[in-house]
Amino acid sequence: MRRPLAALSLSALAAASAALIPVLSPAPAGAQEEPQKVLESGSAGLNLASISAKVAQADAAAAAGNLAKAKADYDQARLGAQNLTRFYRNLSGAFRGLDARIPREMDQKGREALELQASIDLRLAALLRRMNKPEVAVPLLVEVVQIMTPSNPMGQKAYQNLVELGFVSTPYAGAAAPASR
Repeated sequence: MRRPLAALSLSALAAASAALIPVLSPAPAGAQEEPQKVLESGSAGLNLASISAKVAQADAAAAAGNLAKAKADYDQARLGAQNLTRFYRNLSGAFRGLDARIPREMDQKGREALELQASIDLRLAALLRRMNKPEVAVPLLVEVVQIMTPSNPMGQKAYQNLVELGFVSTPYAGAAAPASR
């Protein structure tokens, strides 16, 4: 008596699970489209375009005086840029010595993500200064100098902000020779 009950249970389970699995219809003949790459979307996903869109939202919020929203959006964009930079660096390292094309692509994308991160850091530091929190801006500015170097315009701007805040006192002369003693 137990066997028919077990068989009935199994067939009921199979029918129920079949109802939950969506049926995929085959693609029409001759319609071989490349599948949509969800992470390449300009408005969402893990890519430079979606992070730039979040920065634009933060810029708009800051311009409208909604500083809390702007900070939250900049923080999200900053985290996304940091993640992209790290992921591209990791992929580049994984393929070094195997296929030179992939590290070259990942290095280029990583540089773009790093520049975006530095830009976000500068915007966030300016916002924090506007919110009377200059001490929170200092680590962001130091990070920009570190990742972009003092010879880069963004690094120079970050260092100049550090001078203005009084965190450092020696101005950076750039390519000019240091004054003799």
